[in-house]
Amino acid sequence: MFPLQRNRRLRQSEAIRSLVRETIISPNDFLVPLFVVEGKGIKEEIDSMPNYFRYSLDILEKEVKNLWQLGLKSVLLFVKVPDNLKDNKGTEALNPNGLMQRAIKTVKNACPDMLVMTDVALDPFSSYGHDGIIANGTIVNDSTVKVLADMSVSHAEAGADFVAPSDMMDGRILGIREALENHGFTKTGIMSYSAKYASAFYGPFRDALDSAPVDVKDIPKDKKTYQMDYANRIEAIKETEMDIAEGADIVMVKPGLCYLDIVRDIKNVVDVPVAVYQVSGEYAMLKAAAEKGWLDHDAVMLEQVTAIKRAGADIIASYFAKDVVKLLS
Repeated sequence: MFPLQRNRRLRQSEAIRSLVRETIISPNDFLVPLFVVEGKGIKEEIDSMPNYFRYSLDILEKEVKNLWQLGLKSVLLFVKVPDNLKDNKGTEALNPNGLMQRAIKTVKNACPDMLVMTDVALDPFSSYGHDGIIANGTIVNDSTVKVLADMSVSHAEAGADFVAPSDMMDGRILGIREALENHGFTKTGIMSYSAKYASAFYGPFRDALDSAPVDVKDIPKDKKTYQMDYANRIEAIKETEMDIAEGADIVMVKPGLCYLDIVRDIKNVVDVPVAVYQVSGEYAMLKAAAEKGWLDHDAVMLEQVTAIKRAGADIIASYFAKDVVKLLS
């Protein structure tokens, strides 16, 4: 009791605060999202994500080597597909010489020890901007799962270490796991977007890949029929436990800061690593506020990623990864 116990004794200097700090951020915490485009010599800034870029394969090679030198050992690949290659069935996603497949090989050739995870969803390849095949105005679940499974096998064949299905179709983890097993890819992991919410924070990401749902009559204008209702909590645990039962090696909560209660709930009940995606809207908000001089960019950035880890994240997918690691060093 006070005054025998004075909690401020453990706060009076940076040395003692560092010594007793409960949550420590390191480069090993981060998964780095990377956006890839066709072309050569391309490093184009994304308008709604200041200081974040799309890379052509030759520049991607340089970026991956730079990440490795910073101590960042894991990347998550996304591709921006030209409009002429998009259709309702995601046909281009299965092209063995497609942009994603070549991006995987580029990373592995540049840095063989880099852990490569790949986005598995139809929205970058869909002429409608949805994560699934559309029939009669509905996103069709089972036919989509078959394509996602074939896509995952194609990524594994190209050298991916993990596939990361972000679509939220029912049963897709089992479909992918069985397809990988049947093709001999027993070592290929699955990081499932298990609790992915229908969030308004994804806007800049969709700008980056030109993958927003299109405004077409009789086609859903949002993803609320398959992504989770952000008002729900217990459902997230159910979704996550089902994914683990179907073969997920890592589970994910997306977005980050508004869902830290979900992160802790899931961390308390699962025995697999938990990832959190600090999404594009979270990144863009801080960048905009810092540009206005309203927030201290670096201080808030560190506070945010620390909060995510403190909530229970084992892995943080973040556009801030490079900034954080440079600041820590």
